[in-house]
Formats: sequence, structure tokens, C-alpha cells
Amino acid sequence: MEIVAGTNPFTLFQNWFDEAVASEINDPDAIALASANEAGMPSVRMVLLRQWSEDGFLFFTNYESRKSGELLATGKAAFCMHWKSLRKQIRVTGQVSKATDAQSDAYFNSRGRGSQVGAWASDQSRPLASRDALMARVDEFDQKFPGAVQRPPHWGGFCLVPEEIEFWADGDHRLHDRFRFTRGTDGWDIVRLNP
Repeated sequence: MEIVAGTNPFTLFQNWFDEAVASEINDPDAIALASANEAGMPSVRMVLLRQWSEDGFLFFTNYESRKSGELLATGKAAFCMHWKSLRKQIRVTGQVSKATDAQSDAYFNSRGRGSQVGAWASDQSRPLASRDALMARVDEFDQKFPGAVQRPPHWGGFCLVPEEIEFWADGDHRLHDRFRFTRGTDGWDIVRLNP
């Protein structure tokens, strides 16, 4: 399998993502998001990539979570998307900052009611006494918002503005095809990498 790189990584990203949507059974938009604390200790978890454009990649979460604390402290993140059935992956590294309120509101309003209520009920990443305690909080907030659920002030998006995007396609005998796009002053610098 050989990559046809072109000059715009977002065009290639969209092509690969469309292919994944057509063939992947579950969550073609799942990314392994990596962050690090101020001491440099890394952590990684799966989140869903919800939007992207040439301005960056957007995902959404609780701003009081461990991941948010790390992202806000360092302003840096990386993620990897891997589609095993397609034998392809994309790695992205860059600067991260909070999404706009308008972006966060728009995405929150597109979520199902259960997910909206859950954003209020969960003190993400903090200790939980029991599953029953969580469900009691879900009931509490479900009753608090009998109609539309407003976005919690502690919930919203992050935008990762890429400095580097690498595309990897599996090759026979581990002779993989790899291209790295690095943001330059006048566009993207493109380098083919050894497997």
C-alpha cells in the first residue's frame, strides 16, 4: 500500500477518514490522546475526534478532568488514529487550547440528552463512592433540567493545532509507507520517512 501524499495533509486526512467511516464497525473517529503533566509524566486515553478543519482538530471533555488539567498546564498534546482493518494510522502533534464557547455550545447541543445530563453528573477523573451514587446524580440533574440541558461551565472543547501530521500505511515485510507533514512558514514541508 503506497500513500499518495499531495501537498495538503487535511485533504489526505479527510480521504482516509472517509475510508474509515465506510469500513470501520465502531468509532472510526476514536483517537488515543496523549498529554503530559508539568513534570513530564505522560498519560494517554481514548477520546472521540468530533470536528476538524485546517484550523485544527476538536475534541470535547470535562475541563476539570485529569486530561484537561494536563492540557491546560502544558498547552501541548498528541494523538494517534489507528484503523487496523485498513492498516493505516495518523499521528498528530501540536499546540492545544480551549475551543470557543460557540464551538462547545454547538457540539453540546448536538449530543443526546443522556450524554448532556451525564456531563453534569460526572465529576470526571475523581473518586466515586459507588455506581449508585453516580446514578443518583444522574437522576438529580435529569430532574433539574426537565427541558433543554444547558452546557455546564466545566465542559467544552479543545482544539489541537497541528505542527506535525504523519501518515503511515502498512507495507509487506514491514516496509511501511510514511509521510511527515511539518508546518512551515509558507505551508507544509513534506518528508518521506523510512519505515
